[in-house]
Amino acid sequence: MVNSDTIKLLKECDAGSKMAVASIDDVVEKIRDSSMKSLLQESKDHHEKLGNEIHSLLNQYGKSEKDPHPMAKGMSWMKTNMKLTMDDSDATAADLITDGCNMGIKSLYRYMNQYKAADDTSKDICNRLVSIEEELRKGLRNYL
Repeated sequence: MVNSDTIKLLKECDAGSKMAVASIDDVVEKIRDSSMKSLLQESKDHHEKLGNEIHSLLNQYGKSEKDPHPMAKGMSWMKTNMKLTMDDSDATAADLITDGCNMGIKSLYRYMNQYKAADDTSKDICNRLVSIEEELRKGLRNYL
């Protein structure tokens, strides 16, 4: 039987990947620069692919998926729309997504420390999600 730390870490990774996809969806249509749009779409694809892997594992373990907390998702959506209404530049969108990456990375490391007994597979997934976030953040530097 799989331990509870493994399930908890996977569920947090699931919520994080879904939050990333939603955040990218919130800005991608407003992006003017085609390279930036491609970067965001590629990152979204990576998040979705990893999310599907997480869903498969959770299903295999007989556990349900985890959606992002509604308050966090709502606050993110509000912040994004308010900032983009005031300044709809690619730089503003890059700033918003970079902030989201930073928050995601910080949260994922906190969960890895909190759920130390999680199995190696779930830790690997969490590290891969951190890598996706770090790559996106790095790629967005040129647009800030």
